[in-house]
Amino acid sequence: MTDPRDLYPLSEKAPEKVRTASGLSLADFTLEAVLEGRVTPADLAIAPEMLRLQADVARASARDRLAENLERAAELARVPQALILDTYELLRPGRAQSAAPMRERAAELLRDYGAKRIAALIDEAADVYERRGLFSKRF
Repeated sequence: MTDPRDLYPLSEKAPEKVRTASGLSLADFTLEAVLEGRVTPADLAIAPEMLRLQADVARASARDRLAENLERAAELARVPQALILDTYELLRPGRAQSAAPMRERAAELLRDYGAKRIAALIDEAADVYERRGLFSKRF
């Protein structure tokens, strides 16, 4: 296998590997394509595969924390923005009344989007919130 560090930066050293969530390649992004409507704002969304490839580069460069963040981002890439924002609000101290809504959200993200790392993070947060008494309504 090729050392992932040899691919960085992807746009220069491995442009054939770069794809958007809608499947467009870098070569598809031209001013002409934009003006003709062949490239839309939805085409700018990053694909989970690209985030995982970036995570491989980070891990090969001994940047494990960055790799973990990119892997979590890959899990969230296909989650609707409204659900991400609602989850963010749920995770703010004092927003959830108990661990139950947090655990339900973790289960939903795991079941519907395969977001194992994110679900584990939310479950861990629920444990910490219980231990620290952060479920009481603060606002």
